[in-house]
Amino acid sequence: MPTDYVLFVHGVKVHDQKEFERLSTILLNRIRDSISDKSRVVTPIFFFWGDLNLAAQRELVAGLKASPKWNDFWFRDFRTEQILEFVGDAALYLSRHVGTQVVQRFKDKALGVLKGGNTSDRLHIITHSWGTVILFDILFARRWEDLMLDAEVRESVKQLRNTLFGIDPNPQSGIPIASIQTMGSPLALFSLLNISGNVNGVSTHDLTPELSNFLEKLYTLRHKPLPWRNFAHPGDPIAYPLEGLKQMLLDHSATYVDIQDVISEQGNIFNRPFSQKLVPLLWGGEAHNSYWDNQLVGKTISEIIRAAA
Repeated sequence: MPTDYVLFVHGVKVHDQKEFERLSTILLNRIRDSISDKSRVVTPIFFFWGDLNLAAQRELVAGLKASPKWNDFWFRDFRTEQILEFVGDAALYLSRHVGTQVVQRFKDKALGVLKGGNTSDRLHIITHSWGTVILFDILFARRWEDLMLDAEVRESVKQLRNTLFGIDPNPQSGIPIASIQTMGSPLALFSLLNISGNVNGVSTHDLTPELSNFLEKLYTLRHKPLPWRNFAHPGDPIAYPLEGLKQMLLDHSATYVDIQDVISEQGNIFNRPFSQKLVPLLWGGEAHNSYWDNQLVGKTISEIIRAAA
C-alpha cells in the first residue's frame, strides 16, 4: 500500500525541537484519526532548523543592547522578539553560511526517509511561516546551482530534489507531492526578492520558473490540480493571501494548482473594531503561532490528506 509522507517545516521563533515535534504531532494525530482506513501508512518527517540561527541573533541583540541610545527606543521587546526574529531569520537564511547549514540539516533529516519512496507514494507538505520560503527555496531556487557554491552543498540539494517527482534532474522518478498546506506564510513577499545576482538573466531567488515546470509535470502524472491550502489568521502580520498572486507566483502553470486561502479565525465583537489599527500587532506573535492546534486548520488538512488516496 502507498505511504503518505507528511513533511512538517516550522517557521520563526521555534528554537526547541521537542516543542516543534509536539505541535506537529497535534496535527499528525488529527490526520491519522480522520482516516478510516487504518491500513494506510502515515509517516511524519519533522524538519527542525530553528537552532541554526540562535548564536547570530543573540550576538545581534547583545550589540543592540550595548548601544548607548538603545533604551531611548520605543517597542524594544517588539523589535527584538518579533521584528528581529522574522527579519533576522530571513537575512540569515539568505546568507550562504546559515542557508548551507539548513540545507545540510534538511538532507540529514529527510533524505533517508524520502529516498525510500516511489511514484505510488504521496508527500504532503505542511509548512509554517518562514519555513514555507525555506522549503520552496531549497527545492526550486537556482541559487543552489551556482558553481561558486561548495560542491557538497550542490550535491545535497540535487539529492533532495531527486527524491521528488517532477523536479530536475530526474523529473520522472521520486515521490509525487499530493498536497501543500502553508500556515502564516510570507511566500507572497518572497516573490519580490530578485536581488541576489542572476543566472542566464533570471534572478537566482526566483522560484517561478522551476516551480512552474514542477507543477506541469505533476499535473501530467496526477491529471488533476494540486490542492494547496494557505491558512492565515487575520491578526497574523506575517501571513498573506496567495489566491490573487497565482499568476505572479506560478505564471503559465497557475491552472495546475488549486490554491485556496483559508482564514483560520474570524475574530469577535471585542477585537473586530480594532482590526485595522496598530493595537492587534501587540498580539501578532500569538496569532502567528496559533495554527498548529487550530481546529479548522486541522480539519481542513485532514480532509485534504484523507481524500488524496
